[in-house]
Amino acid sequence: MFSVQAYSGTKEENYALVISQLEALIEGETNLIANLSNASALLNLFLQEINWVGFYLLDSNDELVLGPFQGLPACVRIPLGRGVCGTTAAKRETIVVPDVHAFPGHIACDAASRSEIVVPIVQGDKLLGVLDIDSPIPDRFDELDQKYLELFVQALVKHIQA
Repeated sequence: MFSVQAYSGTKEENYALVISQLEALIEGETNLIANLSNASALLNLFLQEINWVGFYLLDSNDELVLGPFQGLPACVRIPLGRGVCGTTAAKRETIVVPDVHAFPGHIACDAASRSEIVVPIVQGDKLLGVLDIDSPIPDRFDELDQKYLELFVQALVKHIQA
C-alpha cells in the first residue's frame, strides 16, 4: 500500500523523497503503462502550481502518442520536431519553456498553460517518449526542477521494459 508523506523539506529534499517514493511504488513492476500511470499520479500529487502532467510515447510512425496523464484532455498525436514535446523528442534533451506563447510552434492543448518542462525518456539509445509538465504560472520551472525531473525519469526507466 502507498502512503503519502508530507513534502516539508527543501526543494531538493522533496524531490529526493518523491524519487524514492517512485522507486518503492514501481519496484518489481515492469509494465510501461502501469508505471507511467503511477508516475504521473505521483508527480501530480507532489508538484504544486501545475495543471497537467503526463507522458507521450513514441509511436512506430515517428510521432508521439498520448500516454498516461493527470489533467484536462490533451492532444493525442504530436509529430517529432513539433511543439515543445516533439522538439524535445527529436533533440533528446530537456526543454524548459518560461513562456509557452514565446515558443515557436507551441501546441496549445490547455489555454491556461503558461510555462512547460519536457524531459525525454531514453532507455539505452532508444527514445521511448517524453515527460510533459505544464503550469498556469509563467516561469514555473527552474534548473532544480530540470535536474530532479531528469533523475525522476532515470529512476523510472530502470523499472520499465519497452
